[in-house]
Amino acid sequence: MLMRTDPFRELERLTQQALGTTGTLARPSLMPMDAWRDGDNFQVEFDLPGVRPESIDLDVERNVVTVKAERPPRENQADLLAAERPRGVYSRQLVLGDNLDTENISASYDSGVLTLRIPVAEKAKPRKISVATTEGKQQAIKA
Repeated sequence: MLMRTDPFRELERLTQQALGTTGTLARPSLMPMDAWRDGDNFQVEFDLPGVRPESIDLDVERNVVTVKAERPPRENQADLLAAERPRGVYSRQLVLGDNLDTENISASYDSGVLTLRIPVAEKAKPRKISVATTEGKQQAIKA
């Protein structure tokens, strides 16, 4: 379903939490996510609190889904007592397996959570295949 491509992502997340870095195009901030299969759909939820929906950019190229978003910097920098919420650019790429239908991805954004629904491709769903016998009868076999 989903292939992990960055073994150092967790280390980067911990570093960003400790240093409180601002995301840039060259080094975007972490975008936490959950992913699971629910029946014939693969679902992914990204946490993007405080991000305006119009700043979310979602691209699909072959089997790679790229999500980019931006939380603008604070306009008033007056005497911050704590600055733990990362600002700037967020980005995340997912490499999807061939068993997902990237042509029919749907996305929704509600309460700071971006949800992607990716259907399982028809070719990946279980199906029955008829097998002919020498007596001319056909028997269905589950593939």
